[in-house]
Amino acid sequence: MSKVNVLVVDDAPFIRDLVKKCLRNAFPGMVIEDAVNGRKAMAMLTKEPFDLVLCDWEMPEMSGLELLTWCRQQPEMKALQFIMVTSRGDKENVIQAIQAGVSDFVGKPFTNEQLLTKVKKSLSKIGKLDSLMAGGQARVNSAFANDSLSALTGGRPEAAKVAPAAALTAAKPLINAPAAKPAATAAPTGRGQGQLRLASGSQACVIKALSLKEALLVVRRSANLPQVLEGAVLDLEQGENAEVARLNGYLHAVAAMEPKPDSDWLQLTFKFVDQDAQKLDYLSRLIARGTAQKHFTPGA
Repeated sequence: MSKVNVLVVDDAPFIRDLVKKCLRNAFPGMVIEDAVNGRKAMAMLTKEPFDLVLCDWEMPEMSGLELLTWCRQQPEMKALQFIMVTSRGDKENVIQAIQAGVSDFVGKPFTNEQLLTKVKKSLSKIGKLDSLMAGGQARVNSAFANDSLSALTGGRPEAAKVAPAAALTAAKPLINAPAAKPAATAAPTGRGQGQLRLASGSQACVIKALSLKEALLVVRRSANLPQVLEGAVLDLEQGENAEVARLNGYLHAVAAMEPKPDSDWLQLTFKFVDQDAQKLDYLSRLIARGTAQKHFTPGA
């Protein structure tokens, strides 16, 4: 049985490790390597053949789109299965990737099942899946739904790369806050607003404080409570040009804003996992504009 070689490319080591764990649990015989960005991945692809590349879009030095474009320019990589893993679901971005020759997409946040479905589909296209299954090298683990990757990357349906307008506007705007602790029906104050995309959908959030490593957010409590270690994407829009940054991360802490079990507002500590220089620059500019505090104590 021929081996299957997979390359995982992402600037966040946290995500790389979880994706590799998911694949190894499902396909024990699979050979999996990783790269921190497109530049490193390109060097690895020139040295050895791979059957599948799972690649993040936004990375320092060389983006996923740039790596994809380079791959399709190499005669021996025309048929390489290339899955783009991205929080970018805009129509323009999708068209760009399709024109560059992408094989498939996985939208962030995603579940293990969604990732494995895409991987199996790609391996089937090149005739590698049957050999893995026939050789007993693949298994279905019922624990996937509850393991660390599901918890940390969320469970948003693949088709919903961009949240429907109804989901984005479902939460009430977080405005008109009192200076003291919020009352049960009053929205808390903040230094900016954004959209937090979770497995259960999207909702508006107040940016209470922000640093280069994490954000302190306030959201209205909904039927589906955010979970610690749940993966998410924070969409921030600032400036006259409506510049948007899509920041990947996970919920490090979840706390009620009031000392009672039915608190209307939740305070979330959102840890960033991106190492992309452009995103860090964007965060620096937000902090410089006074959109958020430079330092804060989580849970304060």
